[in-house]
Amino acid sequence: MELPALEVTCDPTAAPHRKGLQQFVGRYLKWMAAMNYSAGTVRVRTIQLNSFLRWCADHRLTRPRDVTKRVLDRYLRHVAQARSTSSARRLTTSAQHGRLVAVRSFFKWLSRKRHIPHNPASEMDLPKLEHRLPKQVLSPAQVEKVLALPDLNTLMGIRDRAILETFYSTGIRRAELIALRLDELYVERGFLLVNQGKGKKDRVIPIGARALHWIQRYLHEARPKLLRRKVRHQLFLSRTGNAYTPSGASILVRDYLSKAGITGRGACHMFRHSMATAMLENGADIRFIQEMLGHADLKTTQIYTHVNPLKLKQVHALTHPARMAG
Repeated sequence: MELPALEVTCDPTAAPHRKGLQQFVGRYLKWMAAMNYSAGTVRVRTIQLNSFLRWCADHRLTRPRDVTKRVLDRYLRHVAQARSTSSARRLTTSAQHGRLVAVRSFFKWLSRKRHIPHNPASEMDLPKLEHRLPKQVLSPAQVEKVLALPDLNTLMGIRDRAILETFYSTGIRRAELIALRLDELYVERGFLLVNQGKGKKDRVIPIGARALHWIQRYLHEARPKLLRRKVRHQLFLSRTGNAYTPSGASILVRDYLSKAGITGRGACHMFRHSMATAMLENGADIRFIQEMLGHADLKTTQIYTHVNPLKLKQVHALTHPARMAG
């Protein structure tokens, strides 16, 4: 796996120290890759540690031994006040947590490899993560409205309908859908294989008959014309015959949601949230939803038991002793 390049030099006014922070960060990232961390995890960790290296450069900290517990306390306060480069807003609690976890893991590695005599980050305080509800869950009627939008008289429309149906039927993540290969779809058995999903875990999950119908139509009518003599194993192909990029998949789904009058972040995830909520409301055991979504912890899945205030309002209206107008 090719590692992302580090962007900064810790001390731009001097020759790089042969055992400087930047070199150790590079060795740490190579170790992560060798230990079979996913490419996405290494990429994110690279970005997070680059932020730390830039801060160290600003404070003339060039070597691991320059970083003490007091220094890390200052960095923690800096992260709490930092703003996103894309939105100029303060970092979310999750983003702050990620930056600090990256630094803590890096110094833990330094200590374990005996590059430093003790770990200054061993007692680093991390911000408490917020457990937020999904901001928007589509009702079954809203989902059907979106699914009806692709122009089925065009190759792109057939492909788009198959993509949307797959998202809604399976609840797979965006990265899992764009990585889905032809040989990971078992049409006759009604299953698909999510190969090396989040956490590098495989799982086999069911896919509904309607989604399979549209996938088969896409395979017969649209995909052969999109290939353009290229050898592609991915199930879903872009207009140019290439594999989808994450941003490309998001734009596709977001455009259809916009046409349906639905706005919000995380377009692909809306289908994931909506599928889980609908299945739970229709009586599915939460442990089966956990398996469908590929959650390692049942607590992550349990969030879907709290996302429908309309259902709660109905129960409240039927059961509360003061429900009748006086």
